[in-house]
Amino acid sequence: MSSFIAKLQKRLAKEESGFTLIELLIVLVIIGILLAIAVPSYLGFKDRANQTAADANLRTSVAAVETYFSDNDTYVGMTIAKLKLIDAGVKMTVEPADLSTTGYCIKTVVGGKSSWKAGPAADVVNAAKPAGCTA
Repeated sequence: MSSFIAKLQKRLAKEESGFTLIELLIVLVIIGILLAIAVPSYLGFKDRANQTAADANLRTSVAAVETYFSDNDTYVGMTIAKLKLIDAGVKMTVEPADLSTTGYCIKTVVGGKSSWKAGPAADVVNAAKPAGCTA
């Protein structure tokens, strides 16, 4: 019996263990399939998050814009710096444009996604520049 164990130990000592090329290729294919599923999903999530952040920044800024109007009875002269004096949470990235006594055009950009608002009665839009914005 001891000779059998000695032979078995000798054989195990000589044997090299590891993965075959086929096993490694299968693992790489599985990883590739998982990445092909995960990456587009992640990019879509990131785009939606950037758009939502741009919308939120714009809606936060509207309160400061309207406060500016209440204080000055005009939108003329409004800048990001002046809006930040009213509300430090303003996160506008583009200076307000089309300033008049009755309207404005504000825009925020987050990660390449933009949101616009063309005046106090307009809705927030995510597409191209709205009709009320000429600047």
